[in-house]
Amino acid sequence: MFGFEKLQGWQRSRQVSIKIYKATADFTSEEKFGLTSQMRRAAISISSNIAEGTGRHTNKDKGRFTEIAYGSALELLNQCILSNDLEFLNEEKYLELRNDITEITAMLDGLYKSQIPN
Repeated sequence: MFGFEKLQGWQRSRQVSIKIYKATADFTSEEKFGLTSQMRRAAISISSNIAEGTGRHTNKDKGRFTEIAYGSALELLNQCILSNDLEFLNEEKYLELRNDITEITAMLDGLYKSQIPN
């Protein structure tokens, strides 16, 4: 088992990727190359950057990949908000995903602080 697989932030972001894939499967075909693609890429980017960062040698490099993962989480949140506004995501699914993303960003914040102490 690799170190990133033990991180709760990676585990949760992986679960969110699966939820995003399932949620976007119901989006209109017009959104296949729009929000569907953007949301899937942003969701995958979170766990991918966490994983890649753990393979870096310096804390500065590790922290940079954690920052990128955090940015991808915020990007995904924005896309979920827009999807709810456009009624592609119902309120219940939107709030569930928003809560998941909020938890992930808190975990990423903690991870970053452990990598780059003030």
